[in-house]
Amino acid sequence: MTLHREGIPTLLLGTAAFGFIAFALLQWSPLPAVVNGFLIGLLAVVLGLLFWFFRVPRRHSQAADNVALAPCDGRVVVIERVHEPEYFRDDRIQVSIFMSPLNVHVNWFPIGGTMAYKRYHAGKYLVAWHPKSSTENERSTVVVRHPQYGEVLFRQIAGALARRICTYHAEGDPVDRATEFGFIKFGSRVDIFLPLNAHVQVTIGQRVRGAETPIAQFTSPTA
Repeated sequence: MTLHREGIPTLLLGTAAFGFIAFALLQWSPLPAVVNGFLIGLLAVVLGLLFWFFRVPRRHSQAADNVALAPCDGRVVVIERVHEPEYFRDDRIQVSIFMSPLNVHVNWFPIGGTMAYKRYHAGKYLVAWHPKSSTENERSTVVVRHPQYGEVLFRQIAGALARRICTYHAEGDPVDRATEFGFIKFGSRVDIFLPLNAHVQVTIGQRVRGAETPIAQFTSPTA
């Protein structure tokens, strides 16, 4: 396990702040030593959680090529047929995964192929499980075109705490399934839009692991 590069400035600032406050408490605080020790311990826990948030675990999958994997860690909150208005402009199966601040916030490609579309949209910061967060919040949309099974859209969505969405790669880039495509700081959500003939393999409330848990299986190649 390593630390994500997006967290380096935050972690350096947090470590410096912790060191300064701890030094100040030990040198100048009029409070009893036991209180100072408690406060330093509490700050150490907060700093530890910050390091934990930016962790990057190693993930591996042996799933067949016709399987779409979870693009992130979290809990499945939506599985429904919807109209996707931005790119496909037709009906798709939407699977939404909510990430709490304690989840890994790395995002992985659910399928391999070619990045066919990438758009960033500024927006609001509604709570990530709000029904309108998919269309009104700050978000980044990516479409990958698989050579056999067609196109899959997935969307990074900012939540009430998230203030930075990172999406790597560019249109036209070849991409591999289960490799990193982005990162979202703090609580957020990822939606994935699948073709109607995809067989969904998760259920509402299920906890999934990015780059490992099968989300759906494609039943037939695109004609």
